[in-house]
Amino acid sequence: VTDAGGIQYLSPEEAGLAWKVPLRPHIGTLAVMPNNTENYIDEEAEGGANTIPPARFGGNIDDWRIGKGGTMFYRVEVPGAQIVVGDTHAAQGDSELAGTAMETSMTAKLRVTLHKAGSLPNKVATLDFPLLETLDKFVVHGFAYDNYLDQLADPSDIFSEGTSLDLAMADCYIKTRNCMMDVYSLTEEETIALMTTSVDFGITQVVDGNWGVHA
Repeated sequence: VTDAGGIQYLSPEEAGLAWKVPLRPHIGTLAVMPNNTENYIDEEAEGGANTIPPARFGGNIDDWRIGKGGTMFYRVEVPGAQIVVGDTHAAQGDSELAGTAMETSMTAKLRVTLHKAGSLPNKVATLDFPLLETLDKFVVHGFAYDNYLDQLADPSDIFSEGTSLDLAMADCYIKTRNCMMDVYSLTEEETIALMTTSVDFGITQVVDGNWGVHA
């Protein structure tokens, strides 16, 4: 593993397989605690939920762009925020298709900044989804179910109900449209014209129960 060469795998000569993937160190799970955690209390088999599926509070987003130089924005829902960090990867592609990335132990340095609600500009005061800022772009994250802990009678059903790219795409579209309209004071028609010509939608992951699409 090198910064210049990425991650290389060299098999025995008789196997005939050798490949290299780019090094993309990132944090797979980054979240604040949701304010409806009572739905986590029961065991999954008894109608509860586990912490694998992401949602509006972040969680197991598995976006390889959440790495060095990136800034994530979340709405704090409980006192102290109770930030959770983990699931670090050395490399991953969009979709994390096989269920795992290059799972790697890491030491990460993070800076946490609290923006008081009263000090926020009106244009971003209603932000209620995980928003990533990188050096050259903003990334909106959508999910099949934005708030599955409350949207589903049995939260554990997310592993069957949440496997929908149609729902994830619709959620990401709505968030992106609304965000652009609020931040840039655009009409809906102007926003959709910009989105269809310059916004790239991609599949974040299809492995965490609550499938994700980003823009």
